[in-house]
Amino acid sequence: MLAVSAERCRLPDEESLDRREIPRITPGLETKDGSRQRKERKKTVSFSSMPTEKKISSASDCINSMVDGSELKKVRSNSRVYHRYFLLDADMQSLRWEPSKKESEKAKIDVKSIKEVRTGKNTDTFRTNGTYDQISEDCAFSIIYGETTSHWIWWPTLRMWRTSGYLISYGKHTLNMIEGSQNSMRSSWLGELFDETDVNSSKQVSIGAAVQLVKKLNPGLKNVKIELKFKEFHKAKDKTGLDVSKEEFIEVFHDLCTRPEIYFLLVQFSSNKEFLDTKDLMIFLEAEQGMAQVSEETSLEVIQSYEPSREGQLKGWLSLDGFTNYLMSSECHIFDPEQKTVCQDMNQPLSHYYINASHNTYLIEDQFRGPSDITGYIRALKMGCRSVELDVWDGPDNEPVIYTGHTMTSQIVFRSVIDIINKYAFVASEFPLLLCLENHCSLKQQRVMFQHLKKILGYKLYLDPPKPEEFYLPSPFELKCRILLKGKKLSTNFTGSEGEVTDEDEGAEMSQRMSIESGEQQTPVPKKFQLSKDLSDLVTLCKSVEFKDFQTSFQNQRPWELCSFNEVFASRCASEFPGDFVNYNKKFLARVYPSPMRIDSSNMNPQDFWKCGCQIVAMNYQTPGLMMDLNIGWFRQNGNCGYVLRPAIMREQVSYFSANTKDSVPGVSPQLLHIKIISGQNFPKPKGSGAKGDVVDPYVYVEIHGIPADCAEQRTKTVTQNGDNPLFDESFEFQINLPELAMVRFVVLDDDYIGDEFIGQYTIPFECLQPGFRHIPLQSLTGEVLPHAWLFVHVAITNRRGGGKPHKRGLSVRKGKRSREYASMRVLLIKALDDVFKTAMVPLREATDLRENMQNAIVPFKELCGLSSGANLKQCILALCPRLMGPDGSPLLLFDLHDQYPNLEAQGVQPEVLKKVVTTYDAVTMEFHENLHELAVKEGLKGRKLHKAVENFTWNITILKGQADLLKHARNEVQENLKQIHYAALTSNLSKGGPAQSSGSSGSTEAKNGRGALHFHENLHELAVKEGLKGRKLHKAVENFTWNITILKGQADLLKHARNEVQENLKQIHYAALTSNLSKGGPAQSSGSSGSTEAKNGRGALHVIPEKATGEDELSDWDF
Repeated sequence: MLAVSAERCRLPDEESLDRREIPRITPGLETKDGSRQRKERKKTVSFSSMPTEKKISSASDCINSMVDGSELKKVRSNSRVYHRYFLLDADMQSLRWEPSKKESEKAKIDVKSIKEVRTGKNTDTFRTNGTYDQISEDCAFSIIYGETTSHWIWWPTLRMWRTSGYLISYGKHTLNMIEGSQNSMRSSWLGELFDETDVNSSKQVSIGAAVQLVKKLNPGLKNVKIELKFKEFHKAKDKTGLDVSKEEFIEVFHDLCTRPEIYFLLVQFSSNKEFLDTKDLMIFLEAEQGMAQVSEETSLEVIQSYEPSREGQLKGWLSLDGFTNYLMSSECHIFDPEQKTVCQDMNQPLSHYYINASHNTYLIEDQFRGPSDITGYIRALKMGCRSVELDVWDGPDNEPVIYTGHTMTSQIVFRSVIDIINKYAFVASEFPLLLCLENHCSLKQQRVMFQHLKKILGYKLYLDPPKPEEFYLPSPFELKCRILLKGKKLSTNFTGSEGEVTDEDEGAEMSQRMSIESGEQQTPVPKKFQLSKDLSDLVTLCKSVEFKDFQTSFQNQRPWELCSFNEVFASRCASEFPGDFVNYNKKFLARVYPSPMRIDSSNMNPQDFWKCGCQIVAMNYQTPGLMMDLNIGWFRQNGNCGYVLRPAIMREQVSYFSANTKDSVPGVSPQLLHIKIISGQNFPKPKGSGAKGDVVDPYVYVEIHGIPADCAEQRTKTVTQNGDNPLFDESFEFQINLPELAMVRFVVLDDDYIGDEFIGQYTIPFECLQPGFRHIPLQSLTGEVLPHAWLFVHVAITNRRGGGKPHKRGLSVRKGKRSREYASMRVLLIKALDDVFKTAMVPLREATDLRENMQNAIVPFKELCGLSSGANLKQCILALCPRLMGPDGSPLLLFDLHDQYPNLEAQGVQPEVLKKVVTTYDAVTMEFHENLHELAVKEGLKGRKLHKAVENFTWNITILKGQADLLKHARNEVQENLKQIHYAALTSNLSKGGPAQSSGSSGSTEAKNGRGALHFHENLHELAVKEGLKGRKLHKAVENFTWNITILKGQADLLKHARNEVQENLKQIHYAALTSNLSKGGPAQSSGSSGSTEAKNGRGALHVIPEKATGEDELSDWDF
């Protein structure tokens, strides 16, 4: 046996592609102990290919490539790596490899013995050898063959070999049928289009007409490329003239417009055919695209909307062209359509939202010499900006003007700006607009300003004075279509016509900076100026005040007072006082504006301040780039209305969050984002490139932006000289610790550039991602959509890691109880409270165990089904289907849905691997069931009652209620601990209301005051002082208290999520059993009809399982 140095899977033209470091397979890898190999004697091999790039767009293309053969890497179970050449016999009966020490008749696999083609590194054999981490998931698959499923073959290669594996298992006769049906549907459709163009019935059209027809069908193709392809065909056939026949038109379309990656996907989900019928499409929509309650009628609607051929529409078939149309439609865009409209709660206080803000809106270039123009306001307001700036100075003819003082920027008339604002204020959003007024005018021109504001804006100006008893600002909903003025204001008891206030002059900061750089020294002196009472009265909810320190603000600042922070000072606050900054922003609005050093109008990173809870981060809209991409992408959610609700952990009064956290967030369940970059479409040449020609060498960066613990990036390999349809086929995984604040940015760059490498980008909030196969519309540097330029990706989001070798998993490892990391409480050094918090430790651990046990049980089941950790249970059951069928086509296992509990029942003698499947499946569905006995005993049940309780814990509504009770019990214990703290505060007269009140009245008082926190939080200092705590210890006690409350509340939320996960998993098993004809009830039915049929039969139907929304309603009485 020959050991050959094996390198990672790569294309032959990939020499200088990769900038990423990818581990290489060590030659001759071998386990020290070969006993397992000798004992098992499994046929287990693994491969990696270096194929030439071939155009694969049909079944015959795949088979021809296999007949020609490819060099692959063969990795045995003992981790040895060999190069072998694999090819398919011309008669499609055997798969052979060479060289081999075996006789030629033995160095082959009988095609008839192939039972399953499995993608990825998803078998026990592969997981336990030493090459697991050295071969890409995207270059691996196996063919399971032989009498049992214990024989494995691994081929780390490209999609062509995977698809060919599916195809050869169909047989030669089926392949001929596949080719015929696909060609028939496409040819008839294209033939009809050609005949419509051939108005003279000459059976030929001009090459120009043929080019335009292809262009009409695929607008992303360039005319030159289409015309060149026709001429190539003519030259190959020695044809003279430029007319195009129908056959030539169909052949060119087939060559240019067939996307191999979509073809491979279609073959994967179709059953022995090259089109999707209604059932195939239903499975794809449910299992991959995440659509709920899909019926065959839903599939028919998709087919009628996107299938171009008449034959496909009549027969209910979705061809490759129809499937491509569907995947490129708006239904398959990556952005969640629900987020295209206002979908968040808009009744929270104004301080609970991020607000889309512009800095020096009037400038359209740099900050020192650039021109001012009203188009700056038009652009910002049309983009959903809800905070614009007006820097107003005295102008000629008694008309105030807007420009940056102390600079050389040009001027625009104040009145014209107010006219534009009045016209465009609510074009993009109906929610309130903030006018940040920096007033430097004389009293005379202030009166002119007042008149313009009152006359032009009229009733839109919000003039109601704030109520002293209110603890929070009004909500965006209450302020719809109103304009708020932010600026300096005289005291409320001032009676004169004008008074003195401190000047705000951001332009002076820049002038100072310029003077320092030129060698001049200036000492800043706070300036005072006279403010008109009339203009002062226009400022109501956004009074501009100077920030001193956090403690002063906590004690003295009112909710309607707003502080502006220089970028540098705000960064220092975020670094030195991250917790205080977050707490400050729970109640007060904070505005952050760029450093005066940004004379070139460059932008700060808004995420640096969003993570602190800062609501108004002013951006230079005129400057494109990464920072502006983040701002535009972030506010694209919630209907692009300019307001985004901040994460709950940043809003709740009693909660702990540090802006600089580099680990998981207390009370928040991390999410795992699995992204596969599949391909690209129609990438343009970089706009500023100096290279000749239109050829690009693209690669893709995937970036995660959020809290420090989430920030990460990965890149694909480079695809050389292909911007039309580059295939990347690479997967990445990211852990997202605070999903509500995370963003994903896709950037396409040119690796062989001159001058400019940027091709396109798209930035999207994590919460707006749609799972499944999705197309991403790329945007230019300035934010315009690039015509017909797309990324094709697959997205999956899971809540844990799983799979792989246990000692390699790290966070992925399925932990035993002893090694689990439980949420921990912190010591306050206040005995009364520390004792109460200690009682919460046990239910916290039990809650963690419940959730971990459920998730742990699912992981081995996914592995046995041959799927990765990103798969759901529905996909697992569907993947099992081929392995559950016996030689005669009858199922070896059935899901018994008669008895309400979805048991797997054997229908005869089972192979060992299926016995293992049944065992792991039982572990999944029984995880909560097995804990019922213990819980029932705790509840005081004995004898017949105990027996009955266990018996009634079934899959139907009883099992779901039982699981809910389990979770509710743990959650109630958490809630009880919170109540004890609450009562302790009342009893000790430590609540703000004074003497103890009933919980009912205190709750209503909290509702009236808009406070979602415990009363005594603000008086915790008093209790701590009584305990002798001072200085840092006092501060630490308050911080630890909020940490503990956050842990308790967060754990309760995790329990609610765990219950929903259980419900969803049971649903998926039920749906998949029906869809796969594996239920005892008979043939699969559409999800719409199956429910009613099952109800008539008295079975545990889907309608008894509450939907997610219902589940949320049921849990409402648990909420804090």
